Amino acid sequence: MDQETLGSIVLLAIVTLISVVQNAFFASKVEHESKHCNSKGFQRPGSSAFDRVYTANQNCGHAYPTFLAVLWCAGLLCSQAPAAFAGLMYLFVRQKYFVGYLGERTQSTPGHLFGKRIILFLFLMSVAGILNYYLIFFFGSDFEMHIKTITGAISPLLLIP
Repeated sequence: MDQETLGSIVLLAIVTLISVVQNAFFASKVEHESKHCNSKGFQRPGSSAFDRVYTANQNCGHAYPTFLAVLWCAGLLCSQAPAAFAGLMYLFVRQKYFVGYLGERTQSTPGHLFGKRIILFLFLMSVAGILNYYLIFFFGSDFEMHIKTITGAISPLLLIP
C-alpha cells in the first residue's frame, strides 16, 4: 500500500483501533462484575450491578457496527479529518454513556442523545460524499472542496452539548 493511500485512511484506522480497545475495556468490566458477583461463567446472577454493566455493554455493542460503517464511509467518501474527529467524540460519548449507565440510568441519557447526533453527522457526511461523486459523474461538477470546508467547520460544533 502506498503512502498516499495510507495517509487517507490512517486517522480512521487509529479511531477504529481505539474503539477496539474500548470494547475490550467494556468486556473486561462485564467479566469483572460477573466474577465479583460470585457467578460461574457469564450467567446472569440477578445482581443489579451486573445487569447494569451487562446491559450497558450490550447497548454499546448494538450501535458499534453502525458507528464503524458511517465512520469509514464518511472518512473515505467525504473527509477523513472531520470524520475521525467525530469518531473520537463518539468514543468519548460512548464512554460517558457506559459509565453513566453504571450509576443512575438517567445519567446515560445525555451520552445516548449526543451519540445519536454524532452518528447523524457521520451519516450526512457519507451522503454528501456520495452526492458529490454522482455530481462529478453526471455533471462534471466537483464540490469536494466546499464539502470538506463545511464538514471541517461543522465538526467542532459537535462539542456543543
